[in-house]
Amino acid sequence: MRLLRESVLLAFLLIMGICRLQAAEQETPVADSLEDLKKQVLSINRELFILEEDLLFPASTQVAFFVSVDVGYFFKLDSIKLKVDGEWVTQYLYTDREMDALKRGAVQRLHVDNFTTGEHEVVAVVVGYGPEKREYKLAVTDTFEKDTDAKLIEIQIRDDATKEQPALAVKQWN
Repeated sequence: MRLLRESVLLAFLLIMGICRLQAAEQETPVADSLEDLKKQVLSINRELFILEEDLLFPASTQVAFFVSVDVGYFFKLDSIKLKVDGEWVTQYLYTDREMDALKRGAVQRLHVDNFTTGEHEVVAVVVGYGPEKREYKLAVTDTFEKDTDAKLIEIQIRDDATKEQPALAVKQWN
């Protein structure tokens, strides 16, 4: 990764030198040349980010975990912890602003990791508050089969109006 970043820096310096030569030869304003250089650097940076993601998390081993919320009266999310194959991989504490975004339909990427093919177990533990500030601690366990394609797993938190309490579910996307 360090070699890649050094290569980008070298490419940036080369492009900057070329732009200066072109500006001097064509008598164009330096500001235009710098603007073009900036666009080229941003483009290279975007390509490097995509390449880095592909190298760190190839599609054949990638599993991404997401959180969605469809709650109203019965639950206010406070935090979530995620365990995969018996190991805690992440935890997250939500602010009021983040909860508002989730309630409006946002989906949060909670964790991305590489997994071998085969069966894996996921456990999500959610802590929050219900009506009258009653604390809830809920957990859901599910297994998923990892094959050679990328896998998306959504932890859904929603109100169960019949029981008047929150419910958790795991949904797998391919």
